[in-house]
Amino acid sequence: MRQAVQAIFLGGVLLSAAACGTATNPAPGEAGVGIGTASAPPAAQRSAEASTRSACEALGKVYSRHMAPFAQALTELADARKTAGDDKKNEQEVKQALTAFATAIGSATAESTDPELRTAGKQTAEKLKAKAADAKSFSAVKSTQDVNTTLGSTLKDWLSPLDQQCS
Repeated sequence: MRQAVQAIFLGGVLLSAAACGTATNPAPGEAGVGIGTASAPPAAQRSAEASTRSACEALGKVYSRHMAPFAQALTELADARKTAGDDKKNEQEVKQALTAFATAIGSATAESTDPELRTAGKQTAEKLKAKAADAKSFSAVKSTQDVNTTLGSTLKDWLSPLDQQCS
C-alpha cells in the first residue's frame, strides 16, 4: 500500500517537474520558433529558458532522491504511533528526511539565472526547514491516511512556489 502511494505521488511530482519549461513555448500561430517565423528568440531568452529547464530537471532529481526516504520515514512514524512505544526516533528521522529534502531544493535552485526560480527555491527550502523544526508539524501523523494527506495536499502546498515555476 505505502509503495503504491509513494509511486503515485512521486509520479505526479516528477511529471510536473518534467514538464518544466514547456509553458514558455509559443502557441501555434504566435511569434516564436516554428514554421513561418523569421527569427528565433533572442539568445538571452533562450539561455534563461535553458537555465530554468536545467534547474527544474535538477529539482526532478531532488524529488526522486528525497521523496521516498521522506515518505518511508512518515510511514514508519505512523506505524510507531500505532503501538505504545517511543516515537521520538521516528520523529527525528522524518525531520532529518525533510531537512535533507529542503537543503537539496535550495541547492538545486540557488545557481539558476531565473530570479523567480531562485526566490521560489529559497522560500520553499526555508518553509520545509521550518516545518521540520516545528514539533507540531507531524504530530497529527498517526495513520496511513495521515501519511497520504501529508504526502499529498500538504506537501503539494509546501512545494507550490516551485510547482508554479516548473510547470
